Amino acid sequence: MNPILRTENLTMTYRIGKVDVHALRGVNLTVAAGEFLSIMGPSGCGKSTLLHILGGLLSPSGGRVVVDGEDLTAMSDAARTDIRRRKIGFVFQRFNLFPTLTAEGNLRLAEHIHAGGRGGRRQMIDPETRRNVLKLLRLENKMAHRPIEMSGGEQQRVAIARAVINRPAIILADEPTGNLDSENSVLVLDMLRELNRELNQTIVMITHNPEAAAVGSRTIEMRDGAIIRDSRQADCVVG
Repeated sequence: MNPILRTENLTMTYRIGKVDVHALRGVNLTVAAGEFLSIMGPSGCGKSTLLHILGGLLSPSGGRVVVDGEDLTAMSDAARTDIRRRKIGFVFQRFNLFPTLTAEGNLRLAEHIHAGGRGGRRQMIDPETRRNVLKLLRLENKMAHRPIEMSGGEQQRVAIARAVINRPAIILADEPTGNLDSENSVLVLDMLRELNRELNQTIVMITHNPEAAAVGSRTIEMRDGAIIRDSRQADCVVG
């Protein structure tokens, strides 16, 4: 079976003045459909750069990124935008909810974008499906609430619902508990794990926290732009 996500010899170099900074150094990674992968490492190790390239938000200096059989690195900017809309869900440290919209309104907006905007051919998600997602995330009583009326943990769970509502091929989560207290962090991580188990949703999450990383089914560790350990391969150093 082909992986849902694959990178081949991925590199990223930034030019700062007269100095080349190597953010990624030949990263090779495969993620199976239905896997929950945690990417762990200290600040500056390259994990955020990697996540942004996986999501088509950045173009690498070299190598390939293939998402659900489509090569992001061979596409135009417009084509990558289309892939993000159709196949990738994002969960960020900042919740990025529209403050004037209710929880249901934020989900409807995500559905509208997924459908391609006005005139899109894809059908919108029916209200029952939307309620089921919110129920799984324990938010069914928050559908009419705006972000200001919700706690940080509730807002992040709405953001997760927004990411998963269109059943993307993969969810990319960037430090999703970074702005939450310990109680809400545990709840959000439990919700991600439940989405992975109940919906077989593929998730790639970056974190600097070993306890958060342990929620995933597999963990890789990064340092200096390279993968130094993959839990699938025990304690061997990998490239």
